[in-house]
Amino acid sequence: MTSTSTGARVRQWLMTGVSYMIPFVAAGGILIALGFLLGAAGFGTDGIHAYDAAKMGVANEDGSLNLNPANIGTWAFVIFWLGKAAFAFFVPVLAGYIAYAIADRPGLAPGFVAGALATGVDGNPLGTGTGFLGAILGGFVAGLVALWISRWPVPNWIKPLMPVVAIPLLASIVAGLAMVFVFKGPIGGLMTALTDWLNGIGTTQLVLLGIIIGLMMAFDMGGPVNKVAYTFGVTGLAAAGTAASAPQFQVMAIVMAAGMTPPLGLALATVLRKSLFTDSERENGKAAWLLGASFISEGAIPFAAADPIRVIPSIMAGSAVTGALVAVFGNELRAPHGGIFVFPLVSNPLTYIVAILVGTAVTAGLVVVLKGLGAKK
Repeated sequence: MTSTSTGARVRQWLMTGVSYMIPFVAAGGILIALGFLLGAAGFGTDGIHAYDAAKMGVANEDGSLNLNPANIGTWAFVIFWLGKAAFAFFVPVLAGYIAYAIADRPGLAPGFVAGALATGVDGNPLGTGTGFLGAILGGFVAGLVALWISRWPVPNWIKPLMPVVAIPLLASIVAGLAMVFVFKGPIGGLMTALTDWLNGIGTTQLVLLGIIIGLMMAFDMGGPVNKVAYTFGVTGLAAAGTAASAPQFQVMAIVMAAGMTPPLGLALATVLRKSLFTDSERENGKAAWLLGASFISEGAIPFAAADPIRVIPSIMAGSAVTGALVAVFGNELRAPHGGIFVFPLVSNPLTYIVAILVGTAVTAGLVVVLKGLGAKK
């Protein structure tokens, strides 16, 4: 098998996982955004707390839920958590269907196990926090191990049990151990080093910090590197407290703007050069407008997973530009989430929008150019 054919197979396996993942990203992300929208309609800028039962007025004194269809807070809360339910599956689905593409049905269970451990679905204490990058690695391990086991010579009497019991069991053990003992340590160590590095930079060099945070927010779009940058911003909010103005508020503004740019830039790219994208990518581009506007960076993942070499550098460049511009403009933000729904809380919102639009244009332009070069080969 030539290297070209091997590369084509790897891309095919990856695209299978992406194609099954897209509906979960789109449905979950849009529902979350609608939850914020309804929360904003009923509670103003406090609608960013659509996830909070008490703030949406649906919590009883004993902590149980009081869901009243006549209360807009109920709808905001319910729709937000419906979205979170769908969103929770997209990483396991990515890993599961990569493994399925490699090994057919015997790879499905071990792939889902690897994906669930990438994020710690259902509060699993073995969750590795490796995000979608860990899911891709785990999906490939699960699928390749399942494929390898399927080729073992076994007695005829056990052959019927292999695809439904033996292969999923053994491959799940291997994939799970790889996630916990192989991938978690290095990625976790990297995250700790990144956190220490960011703390070392502090807030005195805001333009440099804006570039670095922009690069991190776009690198894995909701994964561990993104989460380090986001946590850095949110921790700064807590430290700044109720101060009238503080560099930490600028850091949070950088974090959110840089996280909005990747889906918006890719959505724009699908409009500018439709021929460079598949039908499913163009459909996902429509959803990416709302996901990006709602600060849901994961809206860019289907594009990045399908073509990481061209997409990831493009979105990192766009987010870095946005981060630097927000630092230059001195925008501040006191809310940890919300996208366009919390723009009233941003200082100088017009320049903030300019920073996001410029980064969006940079991302779209680079994606179009790089994909165009690739198409000519």
